[in-house]
Amino acid sequence: MPKDNSIKSVLIIGSGPIIIGQACEFDYSGSQAARSLREEGIKVILVNSNPATIMTDPMMADKVYLLPLTVESIEQILQENEIDAVLPTMGGQTALNLAKEAEELGIWQQYKVRLIGVDIKAIDKAEDREQFRQWMIQLGVTVAKAKTANSFLEGKEFAQEMGFPLVIRPSFTLGGTGGGFVHAPEDLDEALNRGLQASPIHEVLVEQAVLGWKEFELELLRDSANNVCIICTVENFDPMGVHTGDSITVAPAMTLSDTAFQLMRNTAITMMRDLGNFAGGCNVQFAMNPDTEEIIAIEINPRVSRSSALASKATGYPIAKIAAKLAIGYRLDELKNQITGNTSAFFEPTLDYVIVKIPRWNFDKFKGAKDTLGLQMKSVGEVMAIGRSFTEAIQKACQSLENNAIGLGYYGKSLMKTEDILEYLKTPKWDRLFRIKDALMAGVSVNSISKASHGIDKWFLNEIKKICDIEKELMKYKMDTLPEDLLREAKHHGFGDEQICRIMNDGTEDELYEKRKALGITRVFKMVDTCAAEFEAQTPYFYSTFEAKSSLI
Repeated sequence: MPKDNSIKSVLIIGSGPIIIGQACEFDYSGSQAARSLREEGIKVILVNSNPATIMTDPMMADKVYLLPLTVESIEQILQENEIDAVLPTMGGQTALNLAKEAEELGIWQQYKVRLIGVDIKAIDKAEDREQFRQWMIQLGVTVAKAKTANSFLEGKEFAQEMGFPLVIRPSFTLGGTGGGFVHAPEDLDEALNRGLQASPIHEVLVEQAVLGWKEFELELLRDSANNVCIICTVENFDPMGVHTGDSITVAPAMTLSDTAFQLMRNTAITMMRDLGNFAGGCNVQFAMNPDTEEIIAIEINPRVSRSSALASKATGYPIAKIAAKLAIGYRLDELKNQITGNTSAFFEPTLDYVIVKIPRWNFDKFKGAKDTLGLQMKSVGEVMAIGRSFTEAIQKACQSLENNAIGLGYYGKSLMKTEDILEYLKTPKWDRLFRIKDALMAGVSVNSISKASHGIDKWFLNEIKKICDIEKELMKYKMDTLPEDLLREAKHHGFGDEQICRIMNDGTEDELYEKRKALGITRVFKMVDTCAAEFEAQTPYFYSTFEAKSSLI
């Protein structure tokens, strides 16, 4: 069906103040949605308490309110404006919770405002941990053994029944707030109290931990005709136990077999179609047993997320833009010339490159903060790199971290003793990737590192070992003896000019640049066109790499 012409004005709810673990990531989606609706001739009113965003720029919406994200603010806006619909899916969990609170108080009904992009039943089914569990069981989707507790004593009783290790997951929170692992009985009391206090409905899920399982996230879009497409599948470098926002993530999924992918894909589509009566975006997270390929559903979020922003950039498919248009009635197949310029929006992007996202932490600014990573997100930002291979992309991402890393390494810095590395790798920390590289350089086996890190996939470790092998080869040469084929191979695997000079302990970055330029080893540009050149694309962007031919030629 075409656009719903009864919707003349839409209220977009933002994501609130800058808080570590939430908020800022949703500015990208909110800004995209505002532009998407305005180009359809719809008046956009936007509310957000955070002025340090692009979405609150006066150019983004017809009217911007810098107000606290409360029901009182919402009522004020509704009194001052004629609003037909509210879109809360672009402001993270903050906006969903506010929309639910306004619904329970009868605000939307009182002012004759429709909820679009999601419905209240979907919010409850997805965010209430017990409802989610029961819903999954009804659908025949496997979930981890768990029970919901609304009190401290109830949670303690369930924990003792199930045994350890356990996961405490509060309902209706974002960024893993209040969640955590409990490895021993003496840690239970503190974890339960923290989770219950973090949940706005004083509810936690006490769940059996699946530590060491692999974690995947699928980004989906659904329209009013129940058409669903998978925009991106993202794989976590870290196994279960580290929040996705604190994990290195990779797209497309690297270690997923086709049978496991099809099972995840079909399960995610079934979940989204049964979630509620709405059109828009959502993401589904799964854990997979690496030995049996058994999958369990972790959660589904009926909104765009920080991963949606990553998936949009990774694929060139503007998820928030399309989700906003689906929310006002368009079907996926009706949205022409929005992405490639030659196809409808009803297609699943194909990637002929690798995306790596690495989070960025600032533990040095927060004295006393634990630098271990877990279910509660602690990163303050992230970098994303594109390459023709995983090795190139991860090295480019490391070069962007602004933490003195030069590619995958800290050259000239003191290294941890070999005997201490494996013990260090048992606990997820911000620098575990660099310590893995140190271990491989010291001759520790891939099997030992995988075991020590509780299951980081050997495929990733073998790829990092390729970087180490090239580095060891580079150490044998100086600037004037460096072979062309080795230099070319190093550039293909993401080594920077300065990095190569540091490894050889000879020459300068400028000298190496001139050397490789003379040899014809120069940067070329490839296209992110969402469909791997299957169709001619008119809306691409480019990334640099070292290959024989450029997409610009």
